[in-house]
Amino acid sequence: MKIVFDQLAQLELDDASEYYEFEVLGLGARFRDEVKRAIRRIREYPDAWAKEKNDVRRYLLYKFPYKILYSIEPQHIYVIAIAHCHRRPDYWIDRILEKS
Repeated sequence: MKIVFDQLAQLELDDASEYYEFEVLGLGARFRDEVKRAIRRIREYPDAWAKEKNDVRRYLLYKFPYKILYSIEPQHIYVIAIAHCHRRPDYWIDRILEKS
């Protein structure tokens, strides 16, 4: 199934990987690699992860305090946010309201 990133989710991914790369050389690449692995797993088993709110599911990254929030659409999987687990918990909810 095709994966489609919300524009803001892509910015969150880019910002987080730049931050980690700035902190420790190579850490940003490791963050991106973990997100890529997560996206592959989501693509393979989209229904496997718990629902966060309504039909939005969350995939928790293993080595970083981030979660991938996504919805399963008829033609694709829509990545709503790459959200830090400990900052502003529900900031992304407006994105699903705007999409509707």
